[in-house]
Amino acid sequence: MAASSGVLLLSNINKPMSFYPITSFNKYTLHSLCVVRLIGTCVPRCKSQPQLKRKSAAQELVSVVGLEIHAQIQSNTKLFSGSPVRFMSPPNSLVSFFDASLPGTLPALNRRCVEAAVMTALALNCTINRKSLFDRKHYFYADLPAGYQITQQRRPIAVDGSLTYSHLGGKKRSQVVTKSVRIKQIQLEQDSGKSLHDDQRSQTLIDLNRAGVGLMELVMEPDMSCGEEAAAAVRELQLILQALGTCQGNMSEGQLRVDANVSIHSPGEPLGTRTEVKNINSARFLAKAIDYEIQRQMGILQSGGTVLNETRAFDSKSGQTIPMRDKEGLQDYRFMPEPNLPPLTLYDDEASLPSGVAPSQAVLVERLRQCLPELPSVQRDRLLHTYGILPEHGFTLLNEDGLMDYFEAVVKQTSRAPRKVVGLVTNELLSLLKQHDLSGSQSRVSPSALAELLQLQETGLISSNAAKQVLQEMWRCPEKTAQQVVQELDLGLVNDTAQLHSICQRVVDSHPEEVQLIRTGNKKVLNKLMGLVQRETKGRADPVLLRSILEEKTS
Repeated sequence: MAASSGVLLLSNINKPMSFYPITSFNKYTLHSLCVVRLIGTCVPRCKSQPQLKRKSAAQELVSVVGLEIHAQIQSNTKLFSGSPVRFMSPPNSLVSFFDASLPGTLPALNRRCVEAAVMTALALNCTINRKSLFDRKHYFYADLPAGYQITQQRRPIAVDGSLTYSHLGGKKRSQVVTKSVRIKQIQLEQDSGKSLHDDQRSQTLIDLNRAGVGLMELVMEPDMSCGEEAAAAVRELQLILQALGTCQGNMSEGQLRVDANVSIHSPGEPLGTRTEVKNINSARFLAKAIDYEIQRQMGILQSGGTVLNETRAFDSKSGQTIPMRDKEGLQDYRFMPEPNLPPLTLYDDEASLPSGVAPSQAVLVERLRQCLPELPSVQRDRLLHTYGILPEHGFTLLNEDGLMDYFEAVVKQTSRAPRKVVGLVTNELLSLLKQHDLSGSQSRVSPSALAELLQLQETGLISSNAAKQVLQEMWRCPEKTAQQVVQELDLGLVNDTAQLHSICQRVVDSHPEEVQLIRTGNKKVLNKLMGLVQRETKGRADPVLLRSILEEKTS
C-alpha cells in the first residue's frame, strides 16, 4: 500500500519463527537460542554536588509528581508482527523475523492494538487524532535489535485527556478525597526485549520474546504532589484498563510499568530539577519510591545542595531510590518518520469512510464508543445507590481485586442488609485476603459460605463477635460450614435470661468502683462491664439483652 494513501491495512503477515540452539545459519534458515552481547553494567558515580548558599530549614518546599505509564495491550499478537504474546514462555520462542530485525522484513499494524488505544483514549476523555503518525526513536541497546523503536512522537493517537481518581484521606483515613490529573497524550509503541545480566561472567543474555509487544504510553502532567496520589491514580487507571479489556494490568508481570518524575520547588518559583524513577512495578512501591525521593530532594535543597537531573531506580528491599545514570547531556534520539508505515487514519463512522474502503479495514471511533463498558466511577455510584453503603466502602470494594464481585455474590445469597454485609467483607475478610496476598476471587471462604455465616447472625443464633471467630476458623478449615464451626466451638448466642442475670450480677459485684462511676453519670464505663461479661460468655451474649440487664443492675 502506498504510504500516501492513509488507508489502514490491518492484518498480521509476519509469521513467528522458532529459535533453537546455535547450529547453523544460511539465507534460508536461522537457528539461534540466545544472543550474547557484552555491555557495561556498572553504575556511573554521581557527580559532586556544588554547594549553594544554605537555605533555611523552615523554608516551605512543595513537591510535584508526573507519571509516564507503559501499559501492555491485551492482544494475542504483537504490534507489528504475528508473533504470539505470552508470559513466561521459553526465551526467544516467540520471535518473528521482523521482531529480530532481519533485513527485508516489514511491519504490519495490528488492528486490535489500535482499537485498544482508541477505547482507552475515549474512557480517559481524550481528543482522538483522526490521523496520527509513526516515528523511529533511535538509541542503541542490546535488547533493541533494530537500533530504533517505532513510536508516535510527533502526532500521537490521542491527546488532552483527564483521569479522575480517589483515595482515602482525613484524620481517620475514612474520607474519600477525589482529584483529577491531566493526560498529555497516549501513544502507540513497540516494547523492547529483555536483558538478563550475568555479572559473574560479565555478559548479558537477550530474550526477544517481549520485543515488539504492543504498548500504550500514557503521559500524565505533573498534577500530583505525593506518592499516595500517584498510587491512587495508577490504581484507578488499572481498574479502567481492566474494565475495558485493553490491558490486564498485572504489574508483577510487567503489564503496567510506571516511571515517576519528581521535583521540588518553592511556591511561586519555577519547577525544580526533576529526577526520574524508572520501571516501578507495584502501586505500593510507587508510593514509597516517590515519597522517599521527595524527602531525599528536600534534604539536599535544605542543606544547600543541588538536585541532579538523573535517572534512578527503586530498591524495594531498602526502600530507597538509587542512581542509574545522569541526564545532564540531552540524548539525541534522532526522531524520524517511520518510512514503512503510512499515517494511521481513523474514521468517525461508516458514513465518513472514503469510497472503496471497507469497514473491516478501518477503525471506527463511534462504534468503539458504543462498546465502552461500565467504568469504575459508574460502578462506585451504582454500589452506593443500589446497596446504600458508605462511599469509603464503595471505594474499598472496587479498589481491591475481585472484592466487588465477591460482595455482590454474598448479598444475593443472604437476607442480611448490605450495610451489615459490607462491614464483614471490607474489614475481616479483606484483612485475611491481604495477610495471604490473595484477591477476592481466591478467597478460601466462598461467597455462599460467608452468606451462611451472615444468615446465622441475621437469625440471632450468633453475635457479631462470634461471627468474626467463626470466619477465622472457616478460613483455616474451608471444608467446615459455619454451622459446624458454631457447634464445635460452642459459639451459639446465649439467650438464657437467668444465666445472663447471674453472670452480670457477678461482674457488678466484683467491680463496685465502675458501678459507682456509672451511677454518677459516666455511662461509657458500662461498655467495660459489657466486655467483661462477653469475656465470660466467649462473646456469645446477646448485646441488646446484655446492655438491658447491666443498665438495670447499675441504675
